[in-house]
Amino acid sequence: MSLPTTDEILDDLAFFDSWEERYKYIIDLGKALEPFPAELQTPDRLVKGCQSNVWLEIGGDKERIQFLVDSDAVIVKGLLVLVLAAYNNKSPQDIIAFDIDEYFRQLDLERHISPTRGNGLKAIVARINNIATAALP
Repeated sequence: MSLPTTDEILDDLAFFDSWEERYKYIIDLGKALEPFPAELQTPDRLVKGCQSNVWLEIGGDKERIQFLVDSDAVIVKGLLVLVLAAYNNKSPQDIIAFDIDEYFRQLDLERHISPTRGNGLKAIVARINNIATAALP
C-alpha cells in the first residue's frame, strides 16, 4: 500500500465528524508503514524527545531522501505517516521549504494530541530537517 499525500490526508480527515474517527483513521494509516527491520532498531536510530520509541532510517540519495520509520506505539505510527506524507522521497530543498507548522495547523493536531506527543512530533521534524540540511549541495 502506498502512503497518501498531504492533500489526501487533509481531505480524508475533513470527511470525519469526530476526533475519535480521525484517531482511528490515523491509526489505520500507521498500518501502511513498510516493515522496519528489527536489526535497525538501534539506539543511534532512536529519535530523542519522543515519548514512545521512534526509529528513523534514511535512504535514497542527495536528490530524493527516503525515510523508513517505526514506533512501538500504534498512534505514533499513524502520526509518522502524516510526517512521511510531507517529507518522504522529497529533495532536501523541498523538505526544508515545506511549511510543516501550517500542515499541522490544518490537521488541527496540537489541540488533539498530548503535549508530549506534540513534542515528539517536533523532535521528528527537527531530525528530518537536520538530515535535509546536511544533504544540501
